[in-house]
Amino acid sequence: MKTRKIGAVVIGTATLIVIGYTIFNIITGKAVGFQEVIVIGTLLMMFLSTITWGNKEEKDGILIEEELGQRITEKSSKISYFILLFLILIAVAADEIVNGTINVFLLAILGLAMILLPLVEFFVAKKFQ
Repeated sequence: MKTRKIGAVVIGTATLIVIGYTIFNIITGKAVGFQEVIVIGTLLMMFLSTITWGNKEEKDGILIEEELGQRITEKSSKISYFILLFLILIAVAADEIVNGTINVFLLAILGLAMILLPLVEFFVAKKFQ
Protein backbone atom coordinates (compact mmCIF):
# COMPACT_ATOMS: atom_id res chain seq x y z
CA MET A 1 0.00 0.00 0.00
CA LYS A 2 1.30 3.45 -0.86
CA THR A 3 2.38 5.96 1.79
CA ARG A 4 -0.23 8.47 0.67
CA LYS A 5 -3.09 6.00 1.12
CA ILE A 6 -1.80 4.85 4.51
CA GLY A 7 -1.54 8.47 5.66
CA ALA A 8 -5.04 9.22 4.41
CA VAL A 9 -6.48 6.21 6.26
CA VAL A 10 -4.67 7.03 9.52
CA ILE A 11 -5.51 10.75 9.46
CA GLY A 12 -9.08 10.09 8.29
CA THR A 13 -9.63 7.61 11.11
CA ALA A 14 -8.23 10.04 13.68
CA THR A 15 -10.51 12.76 12.30
CA LEU A 16 -13.59 10.54 12.59
CA ILE A 17 -12.66 9.57 16.16
CA VAL A 18 -12.29 13.21 17.24
CA ILE A 19 -15.52 14.22 15.47
CA GLY A 20 -17.33 11.29 17.11
CA TYR A 21 -15.97 12.22 20.52
CA THR A 22 -17.02 15.85 20.02
CA ILE A 23 -20.53 14.80 18.98
CA PHE A 24 -20.68 12.55 22.06
CA ASN A 25 -19.73 15.53 24.24
CA ILE A 26 -22.43 17.66 22.62
CA ILE A 27 -25.07 14.96 23.18
CA THR A 28 -24.09 14.47 26.81
CA GLY A 29 -24.19 18.23 27.43
CA LYS A 30 -20.47 18.77 27.95
CA ALA A 31 -18.83 21.93 26.69
CA VAL A 32 -17.14 21.91 23.30
CA GLY A 33 -14.39 24.45 23.14
CA PHE A 34 -11.46 25.86 21.26
CA GLN A 35 -9.35 22.70 21.44
CA GLU A 36 -11.91 20.47 19.77
CA VAL A 37 -12.46 22.92 16.92
CA ILE A 38 -8.72 23.37 16.35
CA VAL A 39 -8.00 19.62 16.43
CA ILE A 40 -10.84 18.84 14.00
CA GLY A 41 -9.75 21.67 11.70
CA THR A 42 -6.11 20.57 11.79
CA LEU A 43 -6.91 16.92 11.12
CA LEU A 44 -9.27 17.79 8.26
CA MET A 45 -6.64 20.10 6.79
CA MET A 46 -4.04 17.31 6.95
CA PHE A 47 -6.47 14.74 5.50
CA LEU A 48 -7.48 16.94 2.57
CA SER A 49 -3.85 17.81 1.86
CA THR A 50 -2.90 14.13 1.93
CA ILE A 51 -5.59 13.10 -0.56
CA THR A 52 -4.98 16.12 -2.82
CA TRP A 53 -1.22 16.22 -3.34
CA GLY A 54 1.01 13.50 -4.70
CA ASN A 55 4.28 12.17 -3.38
CA LYS A 56 7.48 13.02 -5.26
CA GLU A 57 9.18 9.72 -4.44
CA GLU A 58 6.19 7.56 -5.41
CA LYS A 59 5.08 9.78 -8.35
CA ASP A 60 1.41 9.27 -7.53
CA GLY A 61 -0.34 12.52 -8.30
CA ILE A 62 -0.02 16.25 -8.80
CA LEU A 63 2.91 17.74 -6.90
CA ILE A 64 2.45 21.06 -5.14
CA GLU A 65 5.87 22.21 -6.39
CA GLU A 66 4.94 21.74 -10.06
CA GLU A 67 3.46 24.53 -12.17
CA LEU A 68 0.05 22.83 -12.19
CA GLY A 69 0.16 22.47 -8.41
CA GLN A 70 1.02 26.14 -8.02
CA ARG A 71 -1.83 27.17 -10.33
CA ILE A 72 -4.25 24.98 -8.39
CA THR A 73 -3.09 26.54 -5.12
CA GLU A 74 -3.35 30.06 -6.53
CA LYS A 75 -6.85 29.58 -7.92
CA SER A 76 -8.19 27.76 -4.86
CA SER A 77 -6.71 30.40 -2.55
CA LYS A 78 -8.57 33.18 -4.32
CA ILE A 79 -11.84 31.24 -4.38
CA SER A 80 -11.55 30.36 -0.69
CA TYR A 81 -10.78 34.02 0.13
CA PHE A 82 -14.07 35.16 -1.39
CA ILE A 83 -16.03 32.34 0.26
CA LEU A 84 -14.54 33.25 3.64
CA LEU A 85 -15.27 36.94 3.07
CA PHE A 86 -18.90 36.10 2.29
CA LEU A 87 -19.17 33.88 5.40
CA ILE A 88 -17.77 36.64 7.62
CA LEU A 89 -20.31 39.06 6.14
CA ILE A 90 -23.09 36.56 6.91
CA ALA A 91 -21.74 36.14 10.47
CA VAL A 92 -21.78 39.92 11.04
CA ALA A 93 -25.36 40.15 9.75
CA ALA A 94 -26.48 37.13 11.80
CA ASP A 95 -24.85 38.54 14.92
CA GLU A 96 -26.74 41.80 14.48
CA ILE A 97 -30.03 39.98 13.91
CA VAL A 98 -29.60 37.62 16.89
CA ASN A 99 -28.02 39.98 19.42
CA GLY A 100 -29.26 43.36 18.20
CA THR A 101 -25.69 44.71 18.22
CA ILE A 102 -22.63 44.26 16.07
CA ASN A 103 -19.59 42.51 17.51
CA VAL A 104 -16.74 45.00 17.06
CA PHE A 105 -14.11 42.27 16.68
CA LEU A 106 -16.14 40.47 14.02
CA LEU A 107 -16.69 43.76 12.21
CA ALA A 108 -12.95 44.51 12.38
CA ILE A 109 -12.18 41.08 10.89
CA LEU A 110 -14.65 41.81 8.08
CA GLY A 111 -12.93 45.12 7.37
CA LEU A 112 -9.49 43.50 7.37
CA ALA A 113 -10.72 40.68 5.15
CA MET A 114 -12.07 43.16 2.62
CA ILE A 115 -8.70 44.90 2.19
CA LEU A 116 -6.43 41.87 2.59
CA LEU A 117 -6.49 40.59 -1.01
CA PRO A 118 -5.94 43.98 -2.67
CA LEU A 119 -3.19 44.78 -0.16
CA VAL A 120 -1.37 41.50 -0.76
CA GLU A 121 -1.78 41.87 -4.52
CA PHE A 122 -0.25 45.36 -4.26
CA PHE A 123 2.83 44.09 -2.41
CA VAL A 124 3.27 41.10 -4.73
CA ALA A 125 2.94 43.37 -7.78
CA LYS A 126 5.57 45.72 -6.31
CA LYS A 127 7.89 42.74 -5.89
CA PHE A 128 7.71 42.02 -9.65
CA GLN A 129 8.03 45.65 -10.81
